Amino acid sequence: MRAVVYEAFSAPPQLLQVADPTPQTHGVVIQVRATGVCRSDWHGWVGHDTDIRLPHVPGHEFAGIVQAVGRDVKKWKAGDRVTVPFVAGCGHCPECHAGHHQVCDHQSQPGFTHWGSFAEYVAIEQADINLVALPESMDFATAASLGCRFATSFRAVVDQGKTSAGQWVAVHGCGGVGLSAIMIANAVGANVIAIDIADDKLQLARTMGAVATVNASQVASVVDAVREISHGGAHVSLDALGHPTTCFNSISNLRKRGKHIQVGLMLGDHTTPAIPMAKVIAHELEILGSHGMQAHRYGAMLDMVRTGKLAPEKLIGKTISLAESIDALMKMDTFQTAGAIVVTEF
Repeated sequence: MRAVVYEAFSAPPQLLQVADPTPQTHGVVIQVRATGVCRSDWHGWVGHDTDIRLPHVPGHEFAGIVQAVGRDVKKWKAGDRVTVPFVAGCGHCPECHAGHHQVCDHQSQPGFTHWGSFAEYVAIEQADINLVALPESMDFATAASLGCRFATSFRAVVDQGKTSAGQWVAVHGCGGVGLSAIMIANAVGANVIAIDIADDKLQLARTMGAVATVNASQVASVVDAVREISHGGAHVSLDALGHPTTCFNSISNLRKRGKHIQVGLMLGDHTTPAIPMAKVIAHELEILGSHGMQAHRYGAMLDMVRTGKLAPEKLIGKTISLAESIDALMKMDTFQTAGAIVVTEF
């Protein structure tokens, strides 16, 4: 199969012919029909993820068609249209037994713990608990965005933030995760404030449902701006970028007893950001992480897509070829693209 492979961190990947994967007894091989280019892939490429062993194929948010099935798989067959959460559970640990596959003790992650979806085929373990059936009406490019940024945002806003109608929600960073969170928070009735440094992304945020925007490069204080717009601070605030500044601002712009959700990865030099702990204590703030979403929770999200309350297809910025994904991956940290980049030509 054709696959994008890098043999050293931060070295330009190459498009190579490599061996096709084969399914484990409990797994499947999926023919990739679309895969997103995500900032998490960039983190892996530069060496921030300690799970990656070289040479490596990146890619973790994808959709496609089941091509081969292991003998112990009961729920899936060749030809099924599927997507997969970027965290695959083992099905046997205490967290999996409790339904928390997204924090599985022995999790696997395509594009990190094993070769991923910047390829024609990808293998997935424990298929019966980790695959999600796609509606026939959903195209593969849209479905590819669900596995990471959209599902992660859904869980952050709905399950972790417990966001409700009428609340104020601040979203720091209007990339794929941030725009997804804006759409989802708006769908549940919240008033969303979008924060970014790019006017085109802030304009796109308004089309996703943001009622107000803040250009962080043009105000003296993001925190003051959010608190003024929301009449006292956000009830729920998300750092959708993963940077010490956005993390600090997200916590600081909360009203008393508000919730900060850390969605953007904090890796490399950013692993220990400053936190206004005195305010966390005095205002009884909550700091929560959000790490993907279990396959068994996709039903609620897909129902909202089916009924038109969510429209993840609006988040696609452009589609590219597998060969073009190399340049897109290396430039992912420049934040130049509004909307998600999705590979649809293999």
